[in-house]
Amino acid sequence: MPEDAQIQVRAAWLYYMEGLTQADIADRLKMTRLRVNRLLVEARGSGLVNIAINSRLESCVRLERALVEAFGLREAVVVPTPVDATQVPVQIGRAAGEFVSRIVEERPSGVFGVGWGGTLRETVRHIRPGQFPDLTVTSMMGGLTYGIEINTFETASRFARLWQADCHYLAAPIYAGTPQSRDTILAQDVFEDAFARIRATDVAILSAGDLSERSLLVRYGLPRDVGVEELARHGAVGDMLGQFIDASGTAIDHPINRRAIALSLEGLRRIPTTILASGGTNKAAIIAAALRARLANVLITDERAGAATLALLDG
Repeated sequence: MPEDAQIQVRAAWLYYMEGLTQADIADRLKMTRLRVNRLLVEARGSGLVNIAINSRLESCVRLERALVEAFGLREAVVVPTPVDATQVPVQIGRAAGEFVSRIVEERPSGVFGVGWGGTLRETVRHIRPGQFPDLTVTSMMGGLTYGIEINTFETASRFARLWQADCHYLAAPIYAGTPQSRDTILAQDVFEDAFARIRATDVAILSAGDLSERSLLVRYGLPRDVGVEELARHGAVGDMLGQFIDASGTAIDHPINRRAIALSLEGLRRIPTTILASGGTNKAAIIAAALRARLANVLITDERAGAATLALLDG
């Protein structure tokens, strides 16, 4: 794609998808407002923009290919990074919703596993409804002990309602009080059945958490007796399904991982299609770690996070 065409696509994206003013776009792209106006007019006249933008940024496509090759992924989807960082989950969620809808429509049966978090909340908002009675949706980890929209229970139920599918919860907290109490909980028949179903997952979608205050797990889910600094000292860069891993993707040697009520990381590797929908440069380290460890084979992220993730592998 010629440079002028790519600038036109980027201007159209910022205006129609992110709602920036022409003055904001001019400042962002270092050009005059008159040129921005001309680009937008030409985009409409040429058919580039109709109701949606009918082109993709070459830089995003090129990054997708690099990520697939570098990490041995089945597929990667990269969206432009929005100017407003709070919009990252929204843009990734839109792309993830389209991706997941296509997968389920092509194969509307089996077990669909879900994690939790803000990105998945946005993903649900962009899922195409359907009637899939042969599909089962299951949460892959325990949830918070109080109501919140991003909880695993709410996430699973919203997917299931949209698809008119069966829904199963892992009716437990994210963490047990001790590793021993976790073992006691999981020894019950009801949890044996639940984990048998989770291990049979055909397609899963989940996000990843870092160690910053942006992490919902850090803010809402970590037990009070476990601190972020302590996890970092043990080498953690973030978590997958509530289990903390180091930069190589190996579970850290800390009791918190033996308290997590969730599918194990080894079990996660065995799922045929695991989609990691996560973005923001603050998550580059955990995304890179998860991909190194083959904890996901599809990545949906934003451009800056994807580039930072690739740089960690190169560096």
